[in-house]
Amino acid sequence: MPDISTTMIIVLCAAAAAAGWIDAVVGGGGLLLLPALLLGLPNAQPAAVLGTNKAVAIVGTAGAAVTYARKTAVDVKLAVRIGLAALAGSMGGAALAGGISKDAMRPLIMGVLVVVAAVVIFKPGFGAAPSASPVSRNRVLLTIALAGLGIGCYDGLIGPGTGTFLVLALTALLHLDLVTASATAKIVNCCTNAGALAMFAYQGMVFWQLAALMAVFNLTGGMVGARMALKKGSGFVRGVLLTVVGALVVKLGLEQWG
Repeated sequence: MPDISTTMIIVLCAAAAAAGWIDAVVGGGGLLLLPALLLGLPNAQPAAVLGTNKAVAIVGTAGAAVTYARKTAVDVKLAVRIGLAALAGSMGGAALAGGISKDAMRPLIMGVLVVVAAVVIFKPGFGAAPSASPVSRNRVLLTIALAGLGIGCYDGLIGPGTGTFLVLALTALLHLDLVTASATAKIVNCCTNAGALAMFAYQGMVFWQLAALMAVFNLTGGMVGARMALKKGSGFVRGVLLTVVGALVVKLGLEQWG
């Protein structure tokens, strides 16, 4: 484990629990967890921070995926197909991650957050209910390419917001409601996390002891968040999404220009 104070370990564990909850409800827990790790590990290589983030996140994501699969109708076969493409994309992105600096991460994350907020705000009915129309084969292939390879590559390269982007892509392309999209995204996200984690582990870029401790809290937060999303529905998910995105845009903006 890196040289880190007890107080900071407690802060990181609390951030892991909160990130697990956020990630299960709407995705994007890494937008909280990654900045926390950057703060707690100021002298670590960016790739090591990203690798540790993946080792933590995969546990909470898997727990949320299992919780969703038990309670809602998820097309597991389709999710796995998208997930396999995402796994390949995330491994490619992780292989390139060593060249990403901490200074470059912040404005990139801010930009994608603003896009997410705009989509949700200006389309209030977005993800409120699933479409009754069947999804064409071409649209499924497009989803595999964009939500699989494309977002998977982003996940391995940068990471934060992957779950949120998956939820948005699955809702827009497959016409799912937000709860079902969140459930499907968890399965896909497990694959992207696994691919990226395998690459980071191969490169020796994971603080395993710290990740194992934080993962316990991330798992707890993820399972609680999944249960709440299932109970409260798409309106609750949309509200959490806007709240999280707005708060993080303000936070990152102050860090960048404050």
